[in-house]
Amino acid sequence: MSHPRIAVIGLGYVGLPLAVAIARHFPTTGFDINPGRIAELSSGIDRTGEVEPTALRSSTLRLTGDAEKLRGCDIYIVTVPTPVDADNKPDLSPLLKACRTVGSVLGTGAIVVFESTVYPGLTEDICGPALAAAAGTVCGRDFFLGYSPERINPGDHEHTVDRIVKVVAGQTRQVTDTLAVVYGSITSGGVFQAASIRVAEAAKVIENSQRDINIAFINEVTMICQRLGISVQDVLETSGTKWNFLNFKPGLVGGHCIGVDPFYLAECALKLGYHPEIILAGRRINDSMGGFVAQQIDEALGRKPSRILVLGLTFKENVPDLRNSKVVDVITGLKEKGHDVEVHDAFADREEALRVYGLSLLPRFDDGDYDCIVGAVPHRPYAAFTAGTFAALVRPGGLIADIKGMWRHLTLPEGLRRWQL
Repeated sequence: MSHPRIAVIGLGYVGLPLAVAIARHFPTTGFDINPGRIAELSSGIDRTGEVEPTALRSSTLRLTGDAEKLRGCDIYIVTVPTPVDADNKPDLSPLLKACRTVGSVLGTGAIVVFESTVYPGLTEDICGPALAAAAGTVCGRDFFLGYSPERINPGDHEHTVDRIVKVVAGQTRQVTDTLAVVYGSITSGGVFQAASIRVAEAAKVIENSQRDINIAFINEVTMICQRLGISVQDVLETSGTKWNFLNFKPGLVGGHCIGVDPFYLAECALKLGYHPEIILAGRRINDSMGGFVAQQIDEALGRKPSRILVLGLTFKENVPDLRNSKVVDVITGLKEKGHDVEVHDAFADREEALRVYGLSLLPRFDDGDYDCIVGAVPHRPYAAFTAGTFAALVRPGGLIADIKGMWRHLTLPEGLRRWQL
């Protein structure tokens, strides 16, 4: 397989940057089931902001929503989401749908690589049989499996797919070697060959689970500090002077990875008859943080119904990604306590916010007269606020609630109060 034809299935935050990178070296087709996504990408627009318009327009990547145009490819890379359902159980429907799509066009000798985050064993135990059923062939004889966990960090233009270490694993030694060559050609970070597909799956799922647990510890410390009447930001700044102190920050843990992946690891453990204590405890703490913040702000406002402006809705700063945003929990909590809440986001798509969360984002917020400003997401425009900005927006005696500490070193206008984690 000296010059394989490659298809990338799913062109979201993970798939599109990967497909563009691969297309620089191999003939590549990008597939997505959303016709609107294919149309906007064909016009050179990436609403995720992960690929620059010039790079997208100059790419040799072929875009399609027609599964038949995937026929004849040598390697299929699946990058579809792996969310959880309302009960925090793995929702495998996007993954299984992708397996049916790929299986319907799968040729003899092809390799199917999964980048989606899964629990150990899922690729071989669930995806392999699903592909075989759709193709009417035998996994391990007529086609082969691989796994290369995605490590995309939305909005991070330093640790991009063409610079990071890519982990690869194959069903056979030959598949692993083939994937090492393909991925090795697109990244300057090098390739690490995992001992097996299950090892690679486990490595991926614990990466984000570890981060989730560390943030949960800091969030729990935050709750203690609030009761002590001190800022956890000051505590962390002080602790950070020790050379081996781990630099984790408190806050709302959402998004498509950290707030989801631990549930996949927990599901795997439960299937094996083991109840994971720390993993689920971390999830409970982090999932409760939005309600805790809303309660603290309500108390700081004297539990009086107030007009509040929440700044930021996306799950992290400087990206338009609204998936699994926990700012929604803060907004819901404040509304339940009788406050009039308005929301603005400098990056989010207003139509998506309305469709997904039922929230009408403000187009602008220059009318002022708020009782409280909540800094929920430290987008660049909000972090650049000055004392004059707050003087124009907040009533005398009003509250500046700073969840992420982006204004902690700013001197507020006289008469305004400050609350922070």
